[in-house]
Amino acid sequence: NPDIPVFSVMTPFKFRETLRYKDMISALWNLNITTFCNNHVGEEFSLYHTNPDACCDMYKVRETKRAVRGLDAWITGLRRTEGGTRIGYQFIEEKDGLVKVNPILDFTELDVWRFLAVNNIPVNPLYRQGYRSLGCEPCSRVEEDEAEMEREGRWSNTIKCGGECGIHSTNLATK
Repeated sequence: NPDIPVFSVMTPFKFRETLRYKDMISALWNLNITTFCNNHVGEEFSLYHTNPDACCDMYKVRETKRAVRGLDAWITGLRRTEGGTRIGYQFIEEKDGLVKVNPILDFTELDVWRFLAVNNIPVNPLYRQGYRSLGCEPCSRVEEDEAEMEREGRWSNTIKCGGECGIHSTNLATK
């Protein structure tokens, strides 16, 4: 339904393929999509190396707060199996008047791929290159060991390895 507002949080460090995929899906499904992106890249350019938490806060968490401002609820793609920090989440959560709905919370990685295949949903071409979890380009890598957790390719070689950007662990309510 094109009347349903959809938002996307992007950063100046996203893969070009991810940006093209977002635009392609938006056009294909006639989405009413608003993109939130802090495009300022100054001295913070290397922040993802020196302080990945601050980088995620600046480029992802703050933009998500802007995106949900004025909303009563938002729907996410959060899944428990993506990492140990996601175990305690619930299907419906409320913080300070903002409801977060996590409809695929119990999906496994296989469930996601099965759903995409059965419903003939196009996927980001980077998955064909071996990525299992996509974030910003400098903070994502192809996983070489299938025994790794799905998000092990995120923030590798940093203290955030396999961790979270903060969108789901921060109170986003602005009411």
